[in-house]
Amino acid sequence: MPSETGRGGRRLYFFNPKRTFIMSYEVQATVREAHGTGASRRLRREGQVPAVLYGDNQEAVAIAVDHKTMFYALEKESFHTSLIKLAVDGKTQDVIVRDFQIHPFRRQVLHIDFQAVDVNKPLKMRLPITVINAEKSKAVKLQSGRVSLLASSVEVIVDPKNIPSYLELDCGEVVAGDILHLSDIKYPEGVTSVALKRDSNLAVATVTGKKG
Repeated sequence: MPSETGRGGRRLYFFNPKRTFIMSYEVQATVREAHGTGASRRLRREGQVPAVLYGDNQEAVAIAVDHKTMFYALEKESFHTSLIKLAVDGKTQDVIVRDFQIHPFRRQVLHIDFQAVDVNKPLKMRLPITVINAEKSKAVKLQSGRVSLLASSVEVIVDPKNIPSYLELDCGEVVAGDILHLSDIKYPEGVTSVALKRDSNLAVATVTGKKG
């Protein structure tokens, strides 16, 4: 998506021609018996990533996953919002990526947390916001304006079997000076904003440009 960094480090968005779609992933893992810093370092030298599987009323399990597979998967935005089939020593579970750590200057994944998911229960998670149609707006076409996101993601309650890759914020009609809120986001069927359920309609984007 074309963008640049504006003042204050905010990301400025112009348009995104993609549409929401659902991806599926499968990840192979093995249970790891050794724990601690030394064991984790050995795993990384062997091309593995130390990880943890927890949730869904089960005890946390220390596992290892392939580094190359995880490194490239984590670069895909959809991987972070997808229901993943995690096979641990042959037993498959539905999970999501809850957290991960990347080395500050090496191309290396240090650790991943997987959360087991009950597909029959609503799931609370964060979904990224994608700006669409900003290039068609008066703000961009006639007022030399830009759309600046104040929040990159939204906490939602979603059906685990139908998780969208992102939420669309349609900016086709915006003008300079507009402020967009959670209620302006398009929520697919089965997706609910946690904040809106609490009657908290937070601002998510502003529109700059020459008024008039």
